[in-house]
Amino acid sequence: MTEQSPALDNLLTESRTFPPSDEFAGQANAKADLYATADADREQFWAGQAERLSWDTKWSQVLDWTNAPFAKWFVGGKLNVAYNCVDRHVESGHGDQVAIHWVGEPGDTRDITYAQLKDEVSKAANALSSLGVVAGDVVAIQLQMVPEAIFAMLACARIGALHSVVFGGFSPTALRARVDDAAAKIVITSDGQYRRGKAAPMKANVDEALQGAETVQKVIVVKRTGSDLEGETPWTDGRDLWWHELVDGQSPEHQPEAFDSEHPLFILYTSGTTGKPKGILHTSGGYLTQTAYTHNVVFDHKPGEDVYWCTADIGWITGHSYIVYGPLANRVTQVVYEGTPNTPHEGRHWEIIQKYKVSIYYTAPTLIRTFMKWGEDIPAKYDLSSLRVLGSVGEPINPEAWIWYREKIGANKTPVVDTWWQTETGAIMISPLPGVTAAKPGSAQRALPGISAKVVDDTGAEVPHGGGGYLVLDKPWPSMLRGVWGDEERFRDTYWSRFSDQGYYFAGDGAKYDGDGDIWLLGRVDDVMNVSGHRISTTEVESALVSHPTVAEAAVVGATDPTTGQGIVAFVILRGNAVDGGDDAVQELRNHVAKEIGPIAKPRQIMVVAELPKTRSGKIMRRLLRDVAENRQIGDVTTLADSSVMDLISSGLNSGKEE
Repeated sequence: MTEQSPALDNLLTESRTFPPSDEFAGQANAKADLYATADADREQFWAGQAERLSWDTKWSQVLDWTNAPFAKWFVGGKLNVAYNCVDRHVESGHGDQVAIHWVGEPGDTRDITYAQLKDEVSKAANALSSLGVVAGDVVAIQLQMVPEAIFAMLACARIGALHSVVFGGFSPTALRARVDDAAAKIVITSDGQYRRGKAAPMKANVDEALQGAETVQKVIVVKRTGSDLEGETPWTDGRDLWWHELVDGQSPEHQPEAFDSEHPLFILYTSGTTGKPKGILHTSGGYLTQTAYTHNVVFDHKPGEDVYWCTADIGWITGHSYIVYGPLANRVTQVVYEGTPNTPHEGRHWEIIQKYKVSIYYTAPTLIRTFMKWGEDIPAKYDLSSLRVLGSVGEPINPEAWIWYREKIGANKTPVVDTWWQTETGAIMISPLPGVTAAKPGSAQRALPGISAKVVDDTGAEVPHGGGGYLVLDKPWPSMLRGVWGDEERFRDTYWSRFSDQGYYFAGDGAKYDGDGDIWLLGRVDDVMNVSGHRISTTEVESALVSHPTVAEAAVVGATDPTTGQGIVAFVILRGNAVDGGDDAVQELRNHVAKEIGPIAKPRQIMVVAELPKTRSGKIMRRLLRDVAENRQIGDVTTLADSSVMDLISSGLNSGKEE
């Protein structure tokens, strides 16, 4: 790589734009002047957003950044997060409004009003207090998408305990590492969970995880699968308690206590690609301010009118910020669904949207591409006319998947908000505003009002329009992480050392500006390929492949190449109506990429596969694909949703090779 080479080549261009309709723009929560208002006085802007919440004690200072990179927001302010998400809506006369339309995988349902939510959260708070849980203690929660998961999180927030939610599909080893690191006092789980129509044990795995765990005093068990589960639920007398026996008899009265704005709210572990999981710490006032603000402006949510559905799991940050805290602070009526999108059939999501008249739908690109693979005839059978805003989260969305989403799900009229943010940022950072922005398929476009982001080169200098580089956040934001639990050095090293001279937060993502200065995310910097001195993003090559009418999904990696340094190896899943990918089809795809973004990006090899290795949150594990492409021993597959996928891919390796 020569000195002059850019941080990242900018190969793909996108000229299609979709401005909001006059009707949508006219009623939108966020108008175009919001950017100028925020720029004129950033701290005053955030103070205005904080005032949307209910505070027991007002702050004396909006931001204290004297001890960077540790921010303090709304210094001296006190509030109770659960009160803001529940009680205040009941007190303002909305107790009868449905907060949660809960849909179980087997088809059971439950509607929970704000008045009922207040009772359930209060009882759970009293139950935790009865076990000796006090402010500052840690409660680990490993539950599937059941209402008790939300009650438990809010109950912790109510009494000032931190929750550490662990995704329901994680292994005993993963749970134990998180319990030990946070020194959790209580673990909340269920007897079992439904997965694709079958009851699978949960409590048995938790017991395995907790053997010899010294900090855990009690395990609370939600009865979900009951007799559908084979055998008895394993039980440790004196330690284990049934949720219904502990919680149901508690008083529904509970006085919430106001906590400091910087009181810790939760720890959420990110597995990362290497090393032990990082416990990302979020606090109360700034986090709730930004999650509520972004939910209001990005999704254009109207309390009491919209029905909102975020399809994430509460085990991920998206579930924390856009199922629990942001939406409930804004008095949402939302759908919470327990199961998988193809149980009992591939139209399940559209059936739920039709039944509850969902108006705002927020999901991940990997699921959108799965829907593409299943075929557009499935959503076409349902009435999706209630939808008015569509959102995307989790990774960059390919332009063609974006277009499919807008056309087939959004009737070619709904705004699509492609959101960029991370566990670490706590809330959405870069996104179109649906009533303001002329959306571009595949671009998150610009930092939200009040947020500041830049694309910079290796030296930290901002790149010109049309240039590629590294995405940094150059000013503190309210919902930012307040550290890595118990490891200040790792916090500084991971996020702040790369551009320490400038004081920038480095997100670990590549990005580029287009000619208009809009931001395009290019995936993790770790996934950048170096081909003949060109630094090429996997995202751009994947987008070029998905733009071919036969391709539903693609994953691209760089593999060592004696001539070019790295050669591009692609793995593609074809759409449901596409014929098998023979040599001619593969050759056509290689030529298609060369035509779309230039000969330098032509894949050396394309493999047609039935599935791709993904984590349970839907992210593609390119590390494992690199192992395949380089004929190495396949690495650790424990975080995969389905570990057999790698066997299928490895066995097909020798077919579909190109000279």
